[in-house]
Amino acid sequence: MKDKRMAEHKIGFIGLGNMGAPMARRLAQDGHALALLDANTDICTTLCSELGAQRLTADSAAELDVLITMLPDSDIVEAVLITDAWANRLPAGATIIDMSSCSPTRSRALAETLAGLGLGYLDAPVSGGVKKAVAGTLAILVGGEAALLERWRPVLSSMGGSILHVGHAGAGHAAKALNNFVSAAGLMATVEALHIAERFDISPEVMNSVLNASTGQTNTSMNKVDQFMLSGTFGSGFSIGLMAKDLGIAKDLAQSLSYPMTFGHHSIDLWRSIASQAEPTTDHTAMYKLLNRGT
Repeated sequence: MKDKRMAEHKIGFIGLGNMGAPMARRLAQDGHALALLDANTDICTTLCSELGAQRLTADSAAELDVLITMLPDSDIVEAVLITDAWANRLPAGATIIDMSSCSPTRSRALAETLAGLGLGYLDAPVSGGVKKAVAGTLAILVGGEAALLERWRPVLSSMGGSILHVGHAGAGHAAKALNNFVSAAGLMATVEALHIAERFDISPEVMNSVLNASTGQTNTSMNKVDQFMLSGTFGSGFSIGLMAKDLGIAKDLAQSLSYPMTFGHHSIDLWRSIASQAEPTTDHTAMYKLLNRGT
């Protein structure tokens, strides 16, 4: 059962895209009072009307207990919070929970900046895609003070089925980037296995069944091949450009720690090279056709 005490808190939410909108809906369904903001004013107006929420303004920001951001990258998060001064509009003692996928080192620096403003900070990126965002069963990877996480765990529980405290500020974003590196590498291996099998007259459907019944099972074979690749819909809700961005974060993290990442460099560079030939908004499951060399 959700902790209804959290309904007394006022929550701001910035970023109402493919993931942010269903996450905001989950918060509203659990009775949280919301103030919403998005660069697309039409989306914001529509969702405010649907959820009975107010639009985030300077006045409503001054009354918030927590501000959640769900934005594409560190540049935009810092622009919204620092350049556009939304952090400065919050009352002292409020907490910012950044659920975007960002640079771990920049997140750590942002935490220090916000602490200077008297604000708490958690980086809490998510994994699970649109389907789990709608269901409220996302995995949420949290970096920051354990006590601050416990304070806001009931809010995060509205959106997630698994909330993992990874470590200090920035650790959540580091874990998310590394998770997506593993996910992308698994996707490419799965896709190439399907294409090789097809050239040996094993249908992709049959080969995927083999993977799912065997040790080659991956998240891709279970949740993406039949649903988005072989169906031709390529509509998982996560773009090839965002995956390329996350892979760049993983690569930069390894380099900052002087880890050679031998296999990783090759797979990340391959992904980013292929992705550069597609529109950034192309679904990442379209790698099934993009990686099919010679067709």
